[in-house]
Amino acid sequence: MMILLWIVLLVVGFVILIKGADWFVDGAAGIAAKFKIPQLVIGLTIVAMGTSAPEAAVSISSSLKGNADITIGNIVGSNLMNVLLILGITSIIVPLAVKRSTVRYEIPYMLLITLVLLLFGFTGNRIVFWEGIVLWALFIAYLAYLFIMAKRNREEGDEIKVRPVWLLLIMLVGGIALVIIGSNFLVDAASAIAAALGMSERFIALTIVAFGTSLPELVTSITAARKNEADLAIGNIVGSNVFNILFVVGTTALITPVAFAQEFALDTVFVFLSGLLLWLCVFKTKELRRWAGIIMLVCYAAYFIYITV
Repeated sequence: MMILLWIVLLVVGFVILIKGADWFVDGAAGIAAKFKIPQLVIGLTIVAMGTSAPEAAVSISSSLKGNADITIGNIVGSNLMNVLLILGITSIIVPLAVKRSTVRYEIPYMLLITLVLLLFGFTGNRIVFWEGIVLWALFIAYLAYLFIMAKRNREEGDEIKVRPVWLLLIMLVGGIALVIIGSNFLVDAASAIAAALGMSERFIALTIVAFGTSLPELVTSITAARKNEADLAIGNIVGSNVFNILFVVGTTALITPVAFAQEFALDTVFVFLSGLLLWLCVFKTKELRRWAGIIMLVCYAAYFIYITV
């Protein structure tokens, strides 16, 4: 009977997380528009950070609660799922155009910081304070790059729905509050289910929790593709993956050392290989086509079988 209650709380946590992230994105984007911040900056920073807010809340919350496997497992699992599963599904729905800057700079940067995470975790079996500072420095460098790109390419996107500032502030604060509440439900329920069913926290983190916190990216990418804004889909995923590693892991490490179990080393290698696969698929054509999406889904299925055996 108790496990049914935990499953209900898990679902409730997912719903609260998604709604909270949605409010956060709308509120933050609306406030940014009020202050005349370029649409390109809004899309590459606020939207990517907003869809990654669940990962941030779950990882920081689980680390503070001593559930170390969920912290790194959530980030590794989410990043792998973002590339192979979400972009795989989205590119099958419609081929995804890729900006030249994404191929030249953003995907390679994502690969670089994945290797940095692997190095930090593999050498000490945990991410410590000074490594968190390094990750934050790389995050600031990434934001500086986005700002420079935005000044060079001031493209106007869709108009953001005009709302009063007081409502935007309520959405912003309320969204963050819902994300925090939902993350607590998610971490507690996932840990309880894992214990009750004899599953490892690693498996739960790499699958159920990772999928739940990746739902905003999935919804955003599919919505962008269906609105013929397919170029936003890959930008959102790459930005979210960068944010997950640099901000989420970096911030958590500044609060408390983040345990990095040796089992996650191979999982992190898979994350790097998935990013490399993405880069190879779009390097020449500047488009993620349906055949590439099928390959990505097959690769994720193979990985899922690997972690279940």
